[in-house]
Amino acid sequence: MTHPTLLPGHVALSLLLASADVEAGEGPRIPRTTVVSPMLQERDRHADHLTPDGRLGDILEHPAFTGFARLILPWDGKTYDSAMPLRQIGSLLPYHSHVDPVVVTRALNRMIDDVRAGRRVFYDFYDAAARRADPEKENTGLFFFHGRPGAPFAIVAPGGGFSYVGSVHEGFPYAQDISAAGYNAFVLRYRAGHGGRMATEDLAAALTYVFRNAGALGVSTEGYSLWGSSAGARMAASIGSHGAASFGGDDLPRPSTVVMAYTGHSDHSSEEPPTFVVVGGRDGIAPPSSMERRVAALQRARTPVEYRRYEGLGHGFGTGAGTRAEGWIAEAVRFWQAQLAGRGGAAGDIR
Repeated sequence: MTHPTLLPGHVALSLLLASADVEAGEGPRIPRTTVVSPMLQERDRHADHLTPDGRLGDILEHPAFTGFARLILPWDGKTYDSAMPLRQIGSLLPYHSHVDPVVVTRALNRMIDDVRAGRRVFYDFYDAAARRADPEKENTGLFFFHGRPGAPFAIVAPGGGFSYVGSVHEGFPYAQDISAAGYNAFVLRYRAGHGGRMATEDLAAALTYVFRNAGALGVSTEGYSLWGSSAGARMAASIGSHGAASFGGDDLPRPSTVVMAYTGHSDHSSEEPPTFVVVGGRDGIAPPSSMERRVAALQRARTPVEYRRYEGLGHGFGTGAGTRAEGWIAEAVRFWQAQLAGRGGAAGDIR
């Protein structure tokens, strides 16, 4: 794979440290977090919103993203051209298609609005000692799109071939839609460039963090779901098949639902969570035939499965905005709601 050209540019990022944090049961935490300044609170509601006509530096230098702005973008250890137009952000995602700058900026603006409202949007799930012991863990974190307090949560693992993390295209926009349905949604920033095992360990660690801190985060752990696209779908499915403990996390309940978008992942266990699957008919990276074999195996095991194949689409279409796949996120949410309702909980439809 050829990495995209990232032109020289220097962005000054300040690190704001706060002493108060959600406890993970492992001693004091020193989070990278954002403090809402009076200046930010007093601005006109849309004055500091991002637009497709802006530049990459508008993300990297935005006060709402102080301390974690670089983790919004896909590549670790890269220097970005701050002058790059946001309309070209898709060029940073070589494994993805149909990257819509309007969709990208809309989801980022949701986080900006949350910060302005005093909500915290970024959490370290590894403590400071773990990050010191392994500096690569500085490239991890959870972005939180708040839903209704006490509602179930989803964790979204974006793809990128384990080379980069495509959160701007298939992480934040997914979470925005899940949150709009009333559920709490986290987007995982994991270590890229080290293969699937390490990335899945990060997902297990993040899931463990949410379970340990569910009360403080204001989420229910009942009936949670895991979502993933491409490489991220491999991660979500692996946890669904084998559990978080198999990847270094706590011994936790399996997800009530796994949502998988365009992956060639074929591994499965004898007891799989209900699964929602989407793929493009022209996907040359994760051919529909690969996904259909896994769907057939789950159906033989009498696992509830819904499968969507969108003809004419290739790999990495994200939300599918502007394509025949548009609306699949809402369909996947409804599938998750059906599983929640089937568990006898009151969270099947929380709107």
